[in-house]
Amino acid sequence: MSVIRQDDFISSVADALQFISYYHPIDFIQGVHEAYLKEENPAAKDAMAQILINSRMCAEGKRPICQDTGIVTVFLKVGMNVQWDAKMSVTDMVNEGVRQAYMHPDNVLRASILADPAGKRQNTKDNTPAVIHYEIVEGDEVEVHVAAKGGGSENKSKMVMLNPSDSIVDWIVKTVPTMGAGWCPPGMLGIGIGGTAEKAAVMAKESLMDPIDIHELRERGPQNRVEELRLEIMDAVNALGIGAQGLGGLTTILDVKIMDYPTHAASLPVCMIPNCAATRHTHFKLNGNGPAVLTPPSLEEWPEVTFEVGSNTRRVNLDEITPEAVKEWKVGETILLNGKMLTGRDAAHKRMVEMLNNGEELPVDLKGRFIYYVGPVDPVRDEVVGPAGPTTSTRMDKFTRQILESTGLLGMIGKSERGPVAIDAIKDNQAVYLMAVGGAAYLVSKAITGSKVLAFPEMGMEAIYEFEVKDMPVTVAVDTSGESVHTTGPAKWKDIIAHSA
Repeated sequence: MSVIRQDDFISSVADALQFISYYHPIDFIQGVHEAYLKEENPAAKDAMAQILINSRMCAEGKRPICQDTGIVTVFLKVGMNVQWDAKMSVTDMVNEGVRQAYMHPDNVLRASILADPAGKRQNTKDNTPAVIHYEIVEGDEVEVHVAAKGGGSENKSKMVMLNPSDSIVDWIVKTVPTMGAGWCPPGMLGIGIGGTAEKAAVMAKESLMDPIDIHELRERGPQNRVEELRLEIMDAVNALGIGAQGLGGLTTILDVKIMDYPTHAASLPVCMIPNCAATRHTHFKLNGNGPAVLTPPSLEEWPEVTFEVGSNTRRVNLDEITPEAVKEWKVGETILLNGKMLTGRDAAHKRMVEMLNNGEELPVDLKGRFIYYVGPVDPVRDEVVGPAGPTTSTRMDKFTRQILESTGLLGMIGKSERGPVAIDAIKDNQAVYLMAVGGAAYLVSKAITGSKVLAFPEMGMEAIYEFEVKDMPVTVAVDTSGESVHTTGPAKWKDIIAHSA
């Protein structure tokens, strides 16, 4: 029998969440590096270079890999012989660990959790509560798996109730392209098969706690149907040519994880949940001998990778940019942004549209400006701003036409693709959309040399800021003619892969 002390449990959860905020699992770094080495699309290769460089910077600086520091998910396996020396419930102890981790003064993590999700959607301010799954098992230990899942990848989760005779692989191959690039590939797919609807979803999430090891499976060969499925799905999804950040390329996923469970004779529930380029998870065990000790990886584990400014790169000054100059930009081009840009995402766009509808003057003049879809982490020490990577741009699609036509906004910067409604608006207004790399938030923040709030300060990280940037790297994703790299890139590389098979 072991006795788990309340303070040991809380501090272990808090330490684990801080740990995964700045340390990628080494198996993930190795997987991205392997994909980087074999990638033939320069844009996708550059995106993976930024992810790898950002990862090392975060490990060195102990700052978040991504500005979206996630919703906390915890899987607890509690031994039946465990006793607790605690005044709080286990759920309350987990949430206290989350609270301490996210409010740590040396590495503030962005609080993204909203209470009353169908109503007022008010931020709980400390990223609680976590989503907790319990299992009572034999033994005298508590095993804890901790993950922090970003909204961009979580929002791309898919579920289906197939007929027993349907093909799981066919459904996945059909479904992955509908997910766009908002989940920040390259990443992993977690798949739950069987049980009931909710069981399949929980299994899909839990499967993502495992390390990347599909290369070992490929070497030894599959020994059962689940292992065969992992390889079939891996090869079929990468053959789609979606590539890193959806730019087109050889690697879209690094691994496929599957958990299954017996199901009803009439049912075949399947859930698919992607893990993004900010894969964050770890696990530890407690047996009454004090708090968990997590061993930091050696910096030697990170590959030496550099981001090269190539010939297809254009340096621009946002303070002097003109509509005529923007018309010269073509999809796939790398742009280094300098000067002043605005920021704003869901809440700010919603407020601006409401003001326009009411005939009110906006607090910021958007004419000829660029707006960056971002909700940064609060700065610490001497930082201008905390990690400040892009958020998923499609959430702003429904606001795009009105904002462009009413304000004269010239350009937008965000993550992943734009939908048809936004692309039509961009084309009609001769605007442009630029893509920053999701999963390189700390690297992006180092390009920001000045920051101040201009409007809606009560919105916190969703306020409108003005950033001053120096050589912030972005890719032209939709040009003024309405061509989208997220359409042309994957189509091109899907064809290349098919003809080289």
